[in-house]
Amino acid sequence: MRDAPLTYADAGVNIDNGNRSVDLIRSHVERTRRPEVLSGLGGFGGLFALKLADYQEPVLVSGTDGVGTKLRLAIESGVLDTIGIDAVAMCVNDILVSGAEPLFFLDYLALGELVPEQVEQIVKGVADGCEQAHCALIGGETAEMPGFYPPGDFDIAGFSVGIVDKANLIDGSTIKPDDLLVGLSSTGLHSNGYSLARKVFFEKAGLGLDDTLPELNGRPLKDVLLAPTRIYVPMVLPLIKKLGARLKGMVHITGGGFQDNIPRVLPDGVEAVIDRRNWTPPAIFSALQRLGNIDRDEMYRTFNMGVGFVLVVSPAALPTIERVMKDFDVTVTTIGTIKAKDGKPAVRFEELACSY
Repeated sequence: MRDAPLTYADAGVNIDNGNRSVDLIRSHVERTRRPEVLSGLGGFGGLFALKLADYQEPVLVSGTDGVGTKLRLAIESGVLDTIGIDAVAMCVNDILVSGAEPLFFLDYLALGELVPEQVEQIVKGVADGCEQAHCALIGGETAEMPGFYPPGDFDIAGFSVGIVDKANLIDGSTIKPDDLLVGLSSTGLHSNGYSLARKVFFEKAGLGLDDTLPELNGRPLKDVLLAPTRIYVPMVLPLIKKLGARLKGMVHITGGGFQDNIPRVLPDGVEAVIDRRNWTPPAIFSALQRLGNIDRDEMYRTFNMGVGFVLVVSPAALPTIERVMKDFDVTVTTIGTIKAKDGKPAVRFEELACSY
């Protein structure tokens, strides 16, 4: 007797579920649409018409990233509607550093088993992030990969493109001694340091996602750890226009923390001197340090410590920054200053209270 003919579904890939997923996410994609978008959902490529007349010498700025092992917490908790915001944030915050306006975003979603309702939740988060960043979600890929990812597991990554006039690129080249380092508050860990955070909370301390800690005022760990990464685009883009040349450099505090990220925008001959006494990191960081017995310098090299984005500005810019950020409920802290230093740029922590 002959065996029944095999189908793709027998191998674990359900094309019908893929089509249903597209139908479910269509409305989420549509709400991110910008006038420049020429294509609809389902094409082979996303089409975006650049309005080049608005620029003297346009420069495209691109970025790609994922959300690391924060995904594991989303999967284990079943909270899938915010991890897409993280994917967008990690990309658009990176290209914002150059002064670029994000234009469009594409996502890549790979799953062990394609469940349309779960895909909708994930892509809803991507669309929410795109709305916050005022960029269009113009395409993506959903790949069902049985045997590669276990059922229930998935990975997500994103890619974004922005634009800025070459004359308005922000590259840190004009940074000089006595400029200020101004920190904009984060919403928590954002999307970095989760491998260490998971080791501390769940392996070393033996906690669960629904457990709480004295520092967290009754909030369960999953709520604090899955707080979406803040998208700085809506408040920083108008700030760029207001500050002009007074805004000299910007830093997205991601993997590598302060020590590795800030020098990326500094010219030779200067260092960033940071006074950690100028702000109090959110309670989740003190809980991590306490339970993990983590050295303070290691904390600042792994986590954002409550400062997700840093502006390097002339002192005269500070009142404008404070005024703009008040409208977005973002806390502004002068975390340090630029000092002269021979050689390559670096970060130095100085425990002396700053007065500005």
